[in-house]
Amino acid sequence: MIKGNELIKKYFDENSLVKADIDSFNYFIEHGMQEVIKEIGDVVPTIIPPDVQDFRIKLDKIEIEKPIIVEADGSKRSIYPIEARLRKISYSAPIFLNISVHIDGVQRDSFRTQIGKIPIMLKSKYCYLNGLNYEELAEKGEDPDDPGGYFILNGNERVLITVEDLVSNKMFFNRKKSGPSKYTAQIFSEMGSYRIPHTIEQMKDGIIYVSFTRFKRIPVIDLIKTLGLIKDEEISKAISEEKILDDVLINLFNSVELKKQSEAIEAIAKRMGIMAPKEVQTEKVFENLDKYLLPHLGIAEKDRLTKAYNLCKLIRRFLLIAQKGIIIDKDHYSNKRLKLSGDLLIDLFRVNMRALVNDLLYNFQRLVKRGKFSSVKIIIRDKLLTSRIKSAMATGAWVGGRRGISQNMDRTNFLATLSHLQRVVSLLSASQENFEARALHSTHWGRLCPIETPEGTSIGLRKNLALLSTISHQTYDEDKIKKALYQIGLKDIKNG
Repeated sequence: MIKGNELIKKYFDENSLVKADIDSFNYFIEHGMQEVIKEIGDVVPTIIPPDVQDFRIKLDKIEIEKPIIVEADGSKRSIYPIEARLRKISYSAPIFLNISVHIDGVQRDSFRTQIGKIPIMLKSKYCYLNGLNYEELAEKGEDPDDPGGYFILNGNERVLITVEDLVSNKMFFNRKKSGPSKYTAQIFSEMGSYRIPHTIEQMKDGIIYVSFTRFKRIPVIDLIKTLGLIKDEEISKAISEEKILDDVLINLFNSVELKKQSEAIEAIAKRMGIMAPKEVQTEKVFENLDKYLLPHLGIAEKDRLTKAYNLCKLIRRFLLIAQKGIIIDKDHYSNKRLKLSGDLLIDLFRVNMRALVNDLLYNFQRLVKRGKFSSVKIIIRDKLLTSRIKSAMATGAWVGGRRGISQNMDRTNFLATLSHLQRVVSLLSASQENFEARALHSTHWGRLCPIETPEGTSIGLRKNLALLSTISHQTYDEDKIKKALYQIGLKDIKNG
């Protein structure tokens, strides 16, 4: 019979405490960086040489090598973590990108160039310590019991803290004690670099309004009609095929004078304060709607009708929950997501890669104006990406104004180190009450430690993972899900 302590020992022989973080970093290196390059797409300058009709810079495959050091004499060689610590340098690897230049549809140039360096997580696939046994780790100057899962920047050991956040693309309800609306709903629509908060509220007169980015309190039916769903009958059926709710009729009556899509566009343009010719109004309204309204459904023109039907679905849910007075528990852990090192680095790499592309465009257009342009290769500044990533990871100042994401690792003792690597922080402000968010929830059982949290303003907002907890990665095949749904009767909106 296996004893309990033997079972736990066997578990930790096969599983590391920081396995989820290492897996997350590996995903970032192998897939996440390439996804960001794909998001950016082709780089098309606005100022091009006079004898050229179409000039495109295509960003292709991204490649990472293992950590190296460039000495003063220009020689390159491998570097191990212990040397980075002792010499107060960063344990980082070069990033290479394959770039091709297309002029008037013909490929004229293709090259592989270094675009920067990225810090490498210890014990990850791209670390020299990965796969070494007890004796080999000791020989390389490492503590064989050290779990890894952190970075070395300027000789300092830095850990990226796991961030706890509300799940995206899901509607949450709040009951208001005061104000013009009794209930409000909020949804964070997220796709790539977009994470747009949407607020749905019903005023005392029964009219439902939607607010997001530059749109403040737009009647929801006006929005649906602008997106192309014009007929009141179609809107009411999309909201509810059963008995038409009185609230739906009130909202339809409020927008009854909008018989055409152009009229709805004009009404929204007025609310946005766009005073311009009709063509310009239409262009600006749709530009904002495509980008900022439910971007997780798509940001192209073909996605507008999908957004209209989804708004109808959200109205139905809002009205049914408001009538029954049911509030979804935000603090239930199924409504939370943990952003690990890889997720945080994708956010950082996305913002800084766009900065590199903008810098490339600026340098290209400046040289074209002077008539001195010769090659794209000479205008890529690899130090820009390196310095920006290194600065964020060395200071903890992250994209989106967040601070304290990267911290110096606690080496007081071995348990303090393990605790720091298992830390989870909430994005909520420590200066606000947020009693419910700070409280211990029944769904924390087996996932978060019920004891280890600081006293004072951070209580309940800074937590630690339970020792035997595991973090699953969100993996799904969109095509397989669509195929399964079509087989059970799902119909495409456009095909009826």
